[in-house]
Amino acid sequence: MSTEPNPTRFGSGQAVRRLEDESLLAGAGRYADDQSLPGQAHLVFVRSPYPHAAIRSVDTDAAAAMPGVLRVFSGADLVAAGVKPMPGAAAFKRADGADCATPPRRALAYERARFVGEPVAAVVAETLQQARDAAEAVMVDYDDLPMVVDLKGATAEGAPLLCDEGTGNIAAEIRYGSADATAAAFAQASHVVKLDITNQRVVALTIEPRTVSVDHDATTGRLLIRMSTQMPSGVRDAVCNAIGLAKESVRVVVGDVGGGFGMKTGAYPEDIAVAYAAHALQRSVKWVADRSEEFVSSSHGRDVESHAELAFDASGKILGLRVHSHANVGAYATGTGVAIQLLLGPWVQTSVYDIQTIDFHLKAVLTNTAPTGAYRGAGRPEAIFTIERLMDEAARQTGIDRVELRRRNFIQPEQMPYTIAMGQVYDTGAFESIMDQGLALADWSGFDARAATSAKLGKQRGLGIATFLEWTGGNVFEERVTVAIKAGATPEDDGIIEVFSAVNAMGQGIATSLAQLAVDAFGVPIERVRIVLGDTDRGDGFGSAGSRSLFTGGSAVRIGAERTIDKARQLAAKEFEAAADDVVYANGVFTVAGTDLTLDLFALAGKQPESEIFMESTSAVAGPSWPNGCHICEVEIDPATGEVAVVAYSSVNDVGRVVNPMIVRGQLEGGAVQGIGQALYEHMVYDVETGQPITGSLMDYAAPRADVLTSMFRMEMDESTPCKNNPLGVKGVGELGTIGATPAIVNAVADAFARNGLAARTPHLQMPLSPARLWQAMQPLSG
Repeated sequence: MSTEPNPTRFGSGQAVRRLEDESLLAGAGRYADDQSLPGQAHLVFVRSPYPHAAIRSVDTDAAAAMPGVLRVFSGADLVAAGVKPMPGAAAFKRADGADCATPPRRALAYERARFVGEPVAAVVAETLQQARDAAEAVMVDYDDLPMVVDLKGATAEGAPLLCDEGTGNIAAEIRYGSADATAAAFAQASHVVKLDITNQRVVALTIEPRTVSVDHDATTGRLLIRMSTQMPSGVRDAVCNAIGLAKESVRVVVGDVGGGFGMKTGAYPEDIAVAYAAHALQRSVKWVADRSEEFVSSSHGRDVESHAELAFDASGKILGLRVHSHANVGAYATGTGVAIQLLLGPWVQTSVYDIQTIDFHLKAVLTNTAPTGAYRGAGRPEAIFTIERLMDEAARQTGIDRVELRRRNFIQPEQMPYTIAMGQVYDTGAFESIMDQGLALADWSGFDARAATSAKLGKQRGLGIATFLEWTGGNVFEERVTVAIKAGATPEDDGIIEVFSAVNAMGQGIATSLAQLAVDAFGVPIERVRIVLGDTDRGDGFGSAGSRSLFTGGSAVRIGAERTIDKARQLAAKEFEAAADDVVYANGVFTVAGTDLTLDLFALAGKQPESEIFMESTSAVAGPSWPNGCHICEVEIDPATGEVAVVAYSSVNDVGRVVNPMIVRGQLEGGAVQGIGQALYEHMVYDVETGQPITGSLMDYAAPRADVLTSMFRMEMDESTPCKNNPLGVKGVGELGTIGATPAIVNAVADAFARNGLAARTPHLQMPLSPARLWQAMQPLSG
């Protein structure tokens, strides 16, 4: 057996280079569109050009007669075949106790189309070009119906309804806390700060578009679905439920994924339509979305308008928080889209502050737009943006220093475990310490000198801060893994440890982190660990969402590895004819205490049936994790143009124990760039008069680029308060940067305004802070 002199240098805590990168950088990645089968047909969707229309008929005759066309499917065809609608948000209610109101969402629209881009028909042909040509020949007879795309219009009296059950277009509604107790707190307050806050709609721009390739096995009738998704088991279950297939008849395999950001969680109507086409035609079918399709039909993020108020006593102590919000969930109220705004966001709304008196009143509103769903942070960025904007505005209005105001209201370490007003329990947190480290890292006290230098260049410099936490874990705390110690097939083959997990790779480096945890347990070189992901035949699981991959999946790998070693120790004891308690394991070798007897781990595997030691392990963590941070940034505004430059960005982040600091920094930096994108650039806009998307391509939708920062990020981690809810002590990290960036950036712009005589205008700043908006906001008031 070849051994690494120090295998632990590849274990947790080390900046191990990502194992995934070699093939990806060499162009050898295996994405869903990279795999084509002989005789594979291609599918193209016909999409609604109307935001709201009755579908009177779908004439497919001309298209079906075109060269290469195999079949044209309409929504009526799928209904006749018994394809079921997708489930809605059944767990949520309306104010009167009735179930969540939503139109039935189908793989292809039936009777009514409810947003521009909704799939209405599907053309399957021998080649992609033939399918595209035939799609243009499908004649759909629409009757244009009244529509509404914005929250104000949707909730106005007499607004057109998306479904009869949704009175006022309210899909679901919920209240938390006590309105009476909060009103009493506000009545005795010395200071009340109020803000109207908009979290605009954004698009998840994954490099790889959604791709679905379905192979039909002529012998067994099974469907093999290769696709770009974060949740293969969830997609399989949705397909089986819609089409009426047994789970055993569908396998979902995921290779490399070119970004997910939450947008690739769960099933889409297109996934079901492609699977049904392959099932009905009994041949392989592929669909690859183009960028235009992604803009109008993938899940959008955010789109929440809130009226928020904070009450303070004379000393600056928070007495109560009131937040009333309307969330635009689009044309169909999905379980994910509703839960994000009516449940997940409220869980972190009070953030790191000691606030027990709350009044939250939240409504999910239907509009003729693409449905909203998970997007990096999923509800937590909206909630944290609201509370952090309130804190900074309160500091300006009360005259209390914003750092001091936060300090007076932090939950203290001695209060842990701390039960928030929403009933969630924070297990650990040292929020003041994290802020103090952040202030030092950013050289907070030296800002005035930097602002003076900017002023000499004609720029207005602002300093922004966000102190916050988030919830991670997806509230799916159980995870299954399998561990197989495989003996070498030849004397030259040293053998390998193969670990399967149902968490999923999507560019975040999870395979490397899981391999490092296996190295921790087994003490073998990382080259002898193989991580296998993304195959529903190998095992079921929730997948990767809610920053749970390492928190839950990594903990399962650690526990599964330890159980495997225990099983191997029993087997070794039999070979040694010794008591198991006397058998010691270290770095791939078993020994018997007090003797010179040794047995290699892989040689032991070779003595077993199938030449492997196999363990199936299911374990659970005790609860969610609550990572937190202090993000500080500096911006320069050019008053002549309104252009904003981010000139410094520093953060200290409590993500518990760090397995791979290089990967963690990459997650923090990437998340921050996406948060900066929302703060300064991104906005998915629908025309309120026509319902048409205005920013439906990268020609019109502004996204952050590589030059978003003129200096380097400084992202540091604090490991002094590990999570108590999992054996690794880790906390989720994938979304933290996104959550901290938006309030830090906007607070920095507001600070620049206040320092330059425009404090009265800071409450009215709304994202995205585009040059045109800021230039207008900086102009003298007329008259």
